[in-house]
Amino acid sequence: MAFKKRALLPPLIIIIAILLLVALSMLRPQPPQRSMERPAILVEVLEAKPETINFQVAGQGNVMPKHMTNIVSQVSGQVVEVSPKFVNGGFFTAGEVLIKIDPADYQVALQTAQANLAQAKAALAEESARAKVAKEEWESLQMGEIPALGIREPQVASAVAAVQSAEAAVAKAKRDLERTQIKAPFAGIMQNKGVDMGQFVSMNSQVATLYGSEVAEIRVPLSDRDLAYLDLPEANHSGAYPEVLLTSNVAGEEFNWRGSLVRSEGILDSNSRVIYGVVEVPDPYNQSGNSHATPLRFGRFVQLKIQGLSAEQVFVIPRHAMTVNGKIWVVDDERRLQSRTVNVLRSEENSLIINEGLETGDRVMLTQVPNALPSMKVRLAGDPLPAQQEAPVAETAQVKE
Repeated sequence: MAFKKRALLPPLIIIIAILLLVALSMLRPQPPQRSMERPAILVEVLEAKPETINFQVAGQGNVMPKHMTNIVSQVSGQVVEVSPKFVNGGFFTAGEVLIKIDPADYQVALQTAQANLAQAKAALAEESARAKVAKEEWESLQMGEIPALGIREPQVASAVAAVQSAEAAVAKAKRDLERTQIKAPFAGIMQNKGVDMGQFVSMNSQVATLYGSEVAEIRVPLSDRDLAYLDLPEANHSGAYPEVLLTSNVAGEEFNWRGSLVRSEGILDSNSRVIYGVVEVPDPYNQSGNSHATPLRFGRFVQLKIQGLSAEQVFVIPRHAMTVNGKIWVVDDERRLQSRTVNVLRSEENSLIINEGLETGDRVMLTQVPNALPSMKVRLAGDPLPAQQEAPVAETAQVKE
């Protein structure tokens, strides 16, 4: 009997251990159960608000002078004087003397012409006196009609012509003498000088190249698409010119200048199929002292933003809000996605201008959601997270008590 009891003891211990393990596992607190429902995706939205905007057309071009000329000598001679400003980059006002050519020969020529004029006038006075005497003698004889030769009309006419010729010679001599001083035809900057002190110049020799500094021009290419958003001066008939903002980096710092789109060249370029507009900037070198913060130098490359037409009741959204199929997602009041087809009035670098398909207050989704579907649930900033299941937590608390 004792042997049988010892044989039954190990199985009994095992059974009791199993029962204890089962009882302990039943008494162990259960972890709270969470909902297996996937929480809605948090997205960023933009509330659609209608705006009135002015279109801007971007462009670029090089700054060039409106007036540019090669100055040539109209007389020949030796250069006897040059202006201190007669250097590359020197500024001149209109009518300022650039160089002087030796005037001695032209002064002599003027004196000779004046002497010839005085002699011709004396000859004319003499012939006029003779003609008067001849007329009086003929009338005293009462011989009828006086012939032209009798009163010396041909001689008087010849003397008058000689006076006119001498006057023309004096005028030419004066012009030649004045031309020994070569003057700037307009206010400008010396781009290149061609002569120097002591050099002999002949007639029609190029002495300098002058760029006008009163107005700068920039030729900007405009496509047909750009023209749709511009009110060109030729078309508006109002006398108002579209404003233009010019931008460029100078020594690592960005500077701006103001100009106006004054005209277009009116002809499409046969190669690029664009039409060139002309932007003018007054006083580019700030000669007046209050036009610009820094000079706008000729040859500088600038970026332009041309003020265009205006549009009312349009919506501006970021470009990335539009899907690859040309639609946008709108979040409704139930936080579900709805697809919208919109009309893009203008596409800019970072934004889209929409005139149809959106209404005031629509929430346009900006977040890129992969595999987005209509009626998909989303969450906005400030919305509460989905509620978790609390029942398992409550049961565990009762067991602990």
